[in-house]
Amino acid sequence: MEVQSKSILSKVAHDLRISEEMLLRHGLRTFLEQQLRKVNAEMFEILGRYGINSVEEMESHYKDGTLEEAGTWKDFQRLDHLEYKKDQLNDLVEAVS
Repeated sequence: MEVQSKSILSKVAHDLRISEEMLLRHGLRTFLEQQLRKVNAEMFEILGRYGINSVEEMESHYKDGTLEEAGTWKDFQRLDHLEYKKDQLNDLVEAVS
């Protein structure tokens, strides 16, 4: 499999007249940006459901009693995880750029 991937990479890079490294970097960046869009879309859906802008705002609603934990806790945990994943993906996009 590795040899086949290398062969495909070489052929595509040659046909596009760019270096293999440039092709890999561009491909990685595109993949990471696609993952980032998915994370942002899921975050947007959760944030919109509660009319909030961040996991911190959701937490403050728990503290002031305007949001019940029952039935919302999974969304809170998911949102927290998505914010972490978003930060990781942003860092990776920067590293590949």
